[in-house]
Amino acid sequence: MQITRHWRLILLVAGGVALLLGANIHLVMVALESQPACVPHQKPGVTPAAAGYSAANSAC
Repeated sequence: MQITRHWRLILLVAGGVALLLGANIHLVMVALESQPACVPHQKPGVTPAAAGYSAANSAC
């Protein structure tokens, strides 16, 4: 059985789309599952504004 050039191209494109879709799904899963720990930073209102930047909305 011989696969024509047309079907080879279709299989190649479908494989590329499947690879990209799988990689994106993996990235979304990792982003949703990872919860970085709180890091030390300047708290808004505690340190003077001239001391540097602080988090816009602290979760800790």
